[in-house]
Amino acid sequence: MGLYRYCILPRLCDPAMRNKRLRPFRERIIEAAQERVLEIGAGSGLNLEFYKPGVREVLALEPDPQLRVMAQPHARQASCPVTFLSASAEQIPLDDKSVDTVVTTWTLCTIPDAERALREMRRVLKLAGRLLFVEHGLAPDENIEWWQNKLTPLWRHVSGGCHLNRKTDDLIRAAGFRIEKLQTGYMEGPKPMTFIYEGSAIPQSV
Repeated sequence: MGLYRYCILPRLCDPAMRNKRLRPFRERIIEAAQERVLEIGAGSGLNLEFYKPGVREVLALEPDPQLRVMAQPHARQASCPVTFLSASAEQIPLDDKSVDTVVTTWTLCTIPDAERALREMRRVLKLAGRLLFVEHGLAPDENIEWWQNKLTPLWRHVSGGCHLNRKTDDLIRAAGFRIEKLQTGYMEGPKPMTFIYEGSAIPQSV
């Protein structure tokens, strides 16, 4: 079982990923990608169709071999070359400051050490690079947060390590990024699983 595959929203299965309600999120995030792109947890390649001609290469990091096989047809139809990386996000096999954009869509919730992974994303990003993200996580409402904290220990065991209660913006800042855009809100569905963080961040200058 891959590290990043079984979060309820939207990575429970490919039909969920194809959900029309998720398409606008993925389109908005990926259309902002530029030049050399690293996609974290590329899965079966359902994001690949959204990359525009401004992207010259996608490095699709995916630890699950079955999902990499499933992604091949999407890679062949992509508008740019796609290279698959068999690795975890905590140890990205790329040089420092070697990519222009990092994309993560509903992936941070299941990475065992999300802050370490984000530090790796910062390491491989150029100084003028950008992290583009859409994730689900900790809600601002106390009653929903209570349920997220209560459910997460069990939920992690039945959903491939998915955390319902990670505060995405705080994790990104702690890893050395400055958030430049952030939109939050609930999608349709059970509120403990559907509070969304969408935006972009840039490496914080040292």
